[in-house]
Order: sequence, then structure tokens, then C-alpha cells
Amino acid sequence: MSKGKLAKFADMETYRNVFQYPYSVVSDVSFAMRGQWRQQYFHNDNPIILELGCGKGEYAVELAKAHPDRNYIGVDIKGARMWTGATRALQEGIANVAFLRTNIEIIDRFFAQDEVQQIWLTFSDPQMKNPRKRLSSTYFLQRYRRFLQDGGLIHLKTDSNFLFTYTTYVVQHNHLPLVAHTDDLYGATVPDGSPVGLPAQLAEAAAIQTYYEQMWLDRGLNIKYVQFKLPREGSLQEPDVEIELDDYRSYHRTKRSSLSTSK
Repeated sequence: MSKGKLAKFADMETYRNVFQYPYSVVSDVSFAMRGQWRQQYFHNDNPIILELGCGKGEYAVELAKAHPDRNYIGVDIKGARMWTGATRALQEGIANVAFLRTNIEIIDRFFAQDEVQQIWLTFSDPQMKNPRKRLSSTYFLQRYRRFLQDGGLIHLKTDSNFLFTYTTYVVQHNHLPLVAHTDDLYGATVPDGSPVGLPAQLAEAAAIQTYYEQMWLDRGLNIKYVQFKLPREGSLQEPDVEIELDDYRSYHRTKRSSLSTSK
């Protein structure tokens, strides 16, 4: 029998790889390890990569297993989900992954300037009705700039055509350096259209498939992927465009609005 939420929360209070700072307390509690993740937790000088909205943490764990020379931190507010990845990491002795339970709106309170090298946004809620809540919006990009190294990488992997299109417009409108872009990750070709293996920039994104990602693929949905650099300088502006809404919000859920497009 699987554990209930209270039991999972009790477990995580004892987990050495989990740090819990929910929004309700973070304003009163400073994060002493800000700027010191390498020295105080990972005990190495390897790059730090965040997965924001990590859910059960399976993607962060798989990335950590595939790249032992990098440090990974999965971030989410849903502790009961995060328990799965945190437990597995402890059981399998995966030391280069940690988990931070907090609201992503205040993520810049936990990392110092240049402390993070890359950010992964994997199957984020597209937030079709609220641009400010989209994890690839300029609202969040401005926060990422406070701790991501200058020109650090942002990866977006999604089944949502809306979020993929929106992020593409954000990148284009703000002239952010585009590294990789495809609306069909597993059927991708090189820029000249040759049917060859995946380019190196796409290989890492294609190497790991989560349980829900496989369900979306089985349903016939293409997986989209964008990789771009985020320079620290320059103003960021939201694109003023209408984008066709997805026919669904997530797996087995219909969209919650009668509108057909959104900005």
C-alpha cells in the first residue's frame, strides 16, 4: 500500500536531500545555503542545474544518473509528489541530486548570482489563461537572471503546443540566442532536413522519457523542445500575439475555457 501524504511529509522532514521552505514561512526564514550549495551540500565544484516544477522528480533523478559530473536540484511546491524522486535518490545512493520544496515565484531567494548554469522546464502547466504564471514568461525569466550565469541555458520540454509557441515568441521577440528548436523531438532532423540521428543539442532532451511523457506519446502527441540562452543584460518584453489554445490542459483533462486563442 502506498504511503499517504502525511506519512510522506513526515519522511521528508528526515531526508537529507530535501529542503522545505513553503511560501507561508519563507519570508520569516532566511536560506543560509544561498550561494553555498556546492560547498555545503554537493561538496564539489560541478555545474548546478535546476528542474523547476519537477513533480515526482523522476526527470531530475534520471538526469543526475546520466550526468554524475553535474549537480541537479528539483524544485516544486507539491511535497507529496516530490517524495517519490527524493526517496529513490536516497535508496539508490544518487548524491548529485537534491530537492527544494518552495514556490517558484520566489526561487531567486535560494540561489546567488551565477550559482546556477542551466534550468529545465519539463512539461510545465501551460497556464493558458495567465501569462504571468508561465515558467517561460518574462516575469520568470527576469527572476532567473538573478542567479543563472550570464548566457545560461533554458530548456523547455513540453507536450503543449500553446506553451511551445508562446516560448518561441518570447525568444524571438527578445532576441534571445536560440540553440535548439523542434516541434517533434523524437522525429527531429538537422536544419537541412536530412533524416539523420538527433543533433547533439537535442540528444539530451530525447534521452529521458517520463511515465506521463510516454502516455502523451502513446496518445499521438508530439513532444516539443526549445533550448535558448538567457543573457543578463537587456530589457525583456512580453510578445503581443494571439496563440491558439490547446484542446486539452493535460492528460485526460479538457481545456477550462471556451476561448480559442490567448496572449
